[in-house]
Amino acid sequence: MSDKKNYGFTTTILHNDRRKAIEQGSLHKPVHTSVAFGYGDARQLASVFQGKEPGFRYGRQGNPTVAALEDKITKMEDGVASLCFGTGMAAIGALFQALLKEGDHIVSSSFLFGNTNSLWQTVAGQGVAVDFVDATDVAKVEAVLKENTRLVFVETIANPRTQVADLARIGELCRARGILYVVDNTMTTPYLFRPKAVGAGLVVNSLTKSIAGHGIALGGALTDTGLFDWSAYPNIAANFRKQPGSAQGMAQLRAKALRDFGAALGPEAAHHIAVGAETLALRMERTCANALALARMLDADERVSAVHYPGLASHPQHGITRELFRAGGSLLSFELREDIDPFDYLNRLQLGIPASNLGDTRTLVIPVAHTIFFEMGAERRASMGIAESLIRVSVGIEDPDDLLEDFRSALDGAQG
Repeated sequence: MSDKKNYGFTTTILHNDRRKAIEQGSLHKPVHTSVAFGYGDARQLASVFQGKEPGFRYGRQGNPTVAALEDKITKMEDGVASLCFGTGMAAIGALFQALLKEGDHIVSSSFLFGNTNSLWQTVAGQGVAVDFVDATDVAKVEAVLKENTRLVFVETIANPRTQVADLARIGELCRARGILYVVDNTMTTPYLFRPKAVGAGLVVNSLTKSIAGHGIALGGALTDTGLFDWSAYPNIAANFRKQPGSAQGMAQLRAKALRDFGAALGPEAAHHIAVGAETLALRMERTCANALALARMLDADERVSAVHYPGLASHPQHGITRELFRAGGSLLSFELREDIDPFDYLNRLQLGIPASNLGDTRTLVIPVAHTIFFEMGAERRASMGIAESLIRVSVGIEDPDDLLEDFRSALDGAQG
């Protein structure tokens, strides 16, 4: 496969392993389970440890199977380098572990995945100030910036209420101020959107979700887009300043978040994710089409009081969605009329499965306030626009007619 020709998204991912030699001509990078890597020359081992030449030191810091996946993710995001972690939350936690210090300040969207919100609350208790703002409005981000603001963190499409951040204008603001812009691309995936296009310096992906796609492996990734000037970032340790400026951030992340903190991805999971990623575009085309059809059906039903999906023209950020994304994504949420019990409704579904994952090939449903956002309390949920009756739907690849009939029939049976 030529390294010079520009192939399409799926072709690139499908054949990426073959850009480099693979043992025995295998079409997939084999699963390398060894945690140690031997060298015939002790000087070469020392050279690898000192970063003078490429190579593997120890399984916690890298592995041939994981490295092949990292290269695949880098191609997906049009970046310069990626690091893979044991989970998506480990990838986000790496930001705190490797890039922040006591006395720093970060700005985060207030519309967040529940565990990310919990993590930032923990960070706030450990000496890093956190401001949560409505990231659909760049002015609200700008209003809380400080001299010690180290990064701005947003999700593309918020889980579960589907707010879309003011991505491009926040990127312009961060570029003008020299602030690291971190975008969680999990809900859109690199197929629907590349955050590099709006100036993101680092991109987060939970590989567990749509990139792997089958609900059988945990993983996360950080991708350096090459747009951020790490030589100007104040928290890079002196020993990593010896690296070229463009490599300093990832070098410190690999050392502090993988080597020191141990948030490594295992080779078996990396293999599952790499194979799943090959069909990402195909699955996203189907799940996004299904999600739009389901959102339209629910929106037209008087027994549904609200539907939240960026692909609907009524969505507050529909314009941004059409401008930046290929489609509105595979996630939607909705609220039932007050006289319909959401639990009774969910129990009547035959295809929608009550479960907490996202991005599966199967449609998954969950009562948000009573499960994944229960811990934060009613007041915080209300501030995020999460109704007590909110149902989140991660739409799968089922036949569209079957899926719509399932949700319609459950309404017929559950109405008060």
